[in-house]
Amino acid sequence: ARRLRLPRCHCFRRLRRCGITPRMQPPRTILETADQFRAGHLSPTQLLRACLDAIDRFDGDVRAWTLVDRVGAQQAAEAAARELAAGQDRGPLHGIPIGVKDIVDVAGMPTRAGSPLTDARPATVDATVIARLRTAGAIILGKTVTTEFACFDPSPTRNPWNLAHTPGGSSSGSAAALALGMCIGAIGSQTGGSITRPASYCGISGAKPTFGRTSRAGVVPVSFHLDHVGAMARTAVDCGLMLSAMAGADPRDPHAAPWPDVAFDGSVANSPPTLGVVWPYFFDEAETEVAEPTRNAIHSLVERGARLVELPLPDGWDAVHAMHRRIYFAEAAELHARQYGAPRDGYGPKMAELLAEGFAVSMADYQEALRHQVGFSNAVNQLLAGVDALVVPSTPTAAPASLDTTGDPRFNAPWSHAGTPTVSVPCGLTAAGMPLGLQLVGPARSDARLLATAVWCEQVLEFSAVPKLLAD
Repeated sequence: ARRLRLPRCHCFRRLRRCGITPRMQPPRTILETADQFRAGHLSPTQLLRACLDAIDRFDGDVRAWTLVDRVGAQQAAEAAARELAAGQDRGPLHGIPIGVKDIVDVAGMPTRAGSPLTDARPATVDATVIARLRTAGAIILGKTVTTEFACFDPSPTRNPWNLAHTPGGSSSGSAAALALGMCIGAIGSQTGGSITRPASYCGISGAKPTFGRTSRAGVVPVSFHLDHVGAMARTAVDCGLMLSAMAGADPRDPHAAPWPDVAFDGSVANSPPTLGVVWPYFFDEAETEVAEPTRNAIHSLVERGARLVELPLPDGWDAVHAMHRRIYFAEAAELHARQYGAPRDGYGPKMAELLAEGFAVSMADYQEALRHQVGFSNAVNQLLAGVDALVVPSTPTAAPASLDTTGDPRFNAPWSHAGTPTVSVPCGLTAAGMPLGLQLVGPARSDARLLATAVWCEQVLEFSAVPKLLAD
């Protein structure tokens, strides 16, 4: 595999003399930023100032952040600058400002999970994924908005491409902040479609790893058998670099699997990939404004050498959404009953409905759903064994023109149920100028290969559009 190198932006040569002006945008990607740091054209403190400027400019309208740690981030940026100047290079994340979804513990910051029911006192210990990002040199900039308990009640965040549209959920703040350059990477989580959907709606990339590849220690749980902690960034390669830093076994989480894994190093596949397609379901269920651009994107991949293999839906598909919902709701209800004595006042209406449905799930029905999950996961892995990735639309619609919904997760939930890795990359715009995503799905534990395939697709598709707020 050859190393992906993004072109340098020569305007940064002037930054050394002039510094970043209040209107200048930070670099788009982690790799681009790393190049600028090591070439001496940009420093971590200058980058942080640019991210804070973007927050000051846009967050009053977009509402992506619950907390911005300006003092702590400044201290971390100064330390990163000193280390890099002294030749102490921790890798591509060194000096990179990261937003953290507000279900993930960061020492010194409260974890509110979008709810007044949570404790306002600061966490005392970093979540494992945060500790690992800090070790890699990342700067924790602050907490991004989540929907209530990472479920269905919409957050106050707005879509940067059109403020009247939802940004998706539950990782709404992370996606919106990235789209506007408020940070260069962000943490997301997914139980149904909470990484893929906001990534697609906001025109960024999102990677959900294989179930168990990242630790959930220090993360507010939603569903024991479905929760994944993943990465969000402007590009798939950046998501891969973040996941490589975050992943691995963890004594604090016995379910963080210690399997041997090939870490993603920013490489792109040497040869065009073999891609699976399921034409009838995904393209019949998607709206025309999604289906046609996605078909065009796949056609572009084929023109560049990708080979298509038509695949059927995996065994168990007919029941997958019902079984996923059953596990999700039953486990959420059990967790909230233990933690908060649910039901109780203080929950949003959709969260209250979710818990009521979860309490009604019988043990026999719950066990049936768990058996289905095992069988469905095996069926998906067998189906995808002969391809580099399955390619489908990330969502059935573009971001809905409403702030009362987080969108439709039916193209995402099956892969959360199966525990297989997914990557969403931007693939085009609707006629109204809203972004669309291409979702790539791989078999379990194929994370590095899937990311390399996503990077190849990303290079072919060359998505470069930005929200109108940035263009103004």
